[in-house]
Amino acid sequence: MMNTIKDKVAICGIGETKYYKRGTAPVPEFRLACEAIIKAAGDAGIAVTDIDGFASYSNERNDASRVATALGLPHFSFSNMFWGGGGGGGSGAVANAAAAVAAGYAKYVVVFRALAQGQFGRFGQAAPAKSISGDFAYTLPYGLMSPAQMFAMRVRRFMHEHHVEQEAFAAVALAAYHHAQYNPRAVMYGRPLTREAYYESRWIVEPFHLYDCCLENDGAAACIVTTAERARDLKPKPAYLMAAAQGSDYRQNAPAHNAPDYATSNFKTLAPRLFEMAEIGPQDVDVLQAYENFTGGVVMSLVEHGFCDADAVMGFCTYENFAWPNGKLPLNTSGGNLAECYMHGLELVLEAVRQVRGTSTCQVKDAEISMVVSGPMVTPVSSLILHG
Repeated sequence: MMNTIKDKVAICGIGETKYYKRGTAPVPEFRLACEAIIKAAGDAGIAVTDIDGFASYSNERNDASRVATALGLPHFSFSNMFWGGGGGGGSGAVANAAAAVAAGYAKYVVVFRALAQGQFGRFGQAAPAKSISGDFAYTLPYGLMSPAQMFAMRVRRFMHEHHVEQEAFAAVALAAYHHAQYNPRAVMYGRPLTREAYYESRWIVEPFHLYDCCLENDGAAACIVTTAERARDLKPKPAYLMAAAQGSDYRQNAPAHNAPDYATSNFKTLAPRLFEMAEIGPQDVDVLQAYENFTGGVVMSLVEHGFCDADAVMGFCTYENFAWPNGKLPLNTSGGNLAECYMHGLELVLEAVRQVRGTSTCQVKDAEISMVVSGPMVTPVSSLILHG
């Protein structure tokens, strides 16, 4: 049996700001970060000054020391940031926070993400630069410069190898928009999506229609991690951590686009460690929140976490299987990155907590085990599993 953090820690508080369309937040990004953390502390029933640790992941612009100062913390004893791009660190940051509290480095570690893209730059846009190095030196001359373009190539290869068709991606998008119609927090609340509108929407880059791509939003989200013992004494129902894993497969950062296993979401070596730690299998998961930078990555993640075989995607990845309340595997039940908001996937962790608390706007009946997948097709990636 592995020596793990299973059931030693729990998420005891969650908080978030209002989610805005990109560029429309009325206050600075830093203030959004502080607001989400204060709300998470309030949800946990602790004073914000009880927080003594910070964890986040790459692209987080709000320095922990500055946040601690603004919140009036008497001290903090732990800070940590997960490497990698985009949302690959959403679950990994929770794992780092869990390790810190389990080891006694801190009592209450807050995991947070704040984004106000209108005040900085867009993540989905190629950055202007006077000189180019690394991968871009090889790809920009050919017009390959945005995340949508780069990930489309991996997804197209996966489709070719396993005879996957567009309808599998449509199912992910349609389920996300379906769930967002029950969630007043969602940016796309009140804006349902039909299958016809999905197929008639413009191509961003094949095989991604407009609705296959994540939103770009302003806002902030936070969750507080503490020991299972402390969590049991707090008011909210604890979301106990069954497992959290991070990592990357063989040579996944080999430049440029030369990873030996190209058509992968990069979870093939992580997923077995995750389920071994949790001592369950994918068949035991009641509800799943899977990071959608693009829908194709969700489908590849499902395969690599063992929810279905690659050659059985078209039978498993259907709207009927993903949609609450009758789906066999309700997927992204808050609307996710596609339709709730794009907080680099930390909002998916908050929704996983709501599911085991029993407070989701698309509450899965008797949900006991809730799982999060963070960051397909980047390196490193991470996943976690919670239970109530």
